[in-house]
Amino acid sequence: MAFIKNIFTRSQNILFYGAFMALLVFVLKVLQWKFLITDNSLDIYIGLISVFFTGLGLWGASQLIKPKVQTIVVEKEIYLPQPGVALDEAAIKNLNLTNREHEVLTLLAQGCTNAEIADKLFLSLSTIKTHVSNLLVKMEVKNRTQALEKAKRLKITH
Repeated sequence: MAFIKNIFTRSQNILFYGAFMALLVFVLKVLQWKFLITDNSLDIYIGLISVFFTGLGLWGASQLIKPKVQTIVVEKEIYLPQPGVALDEAAIKNLNLTNREHEVLTLLAQGCTNAEIADKLFLSLSTIKTHVSNLLVKMEVKNRTQALEKAKRLKITH
């Protein structure tokens, strides 16, 4: 019985001293942290400010780099083909377009490339380029888009 009482008292002492040591370590860590902050407060404040401004700079840069989306509205007349509307033969003759040039213009209006037109008409690519060039001169326009717009306006193609 005395042996058990001795073990119980010893374990009480060990627990008491263990708790006291843990409390002492905790107090020392708090004091160490307190002295760390007071001794190095200027360094800590400078570090916090630099981290803040680094984050602010990264955020600002990301805002400047973002692509800006703009919507541009262009008002333009669109000529839609109407079923049953005949081509204006007088306008075709007035422009002095040959049948082949009119064929090329019609295929251009369908969205064909020079190579596709050459395949459909069984002509060489250089011949098609010559026809397109002649079309631009006769229609007094600078590019294919203007030629198609004028052709739709004059009703010489659908």
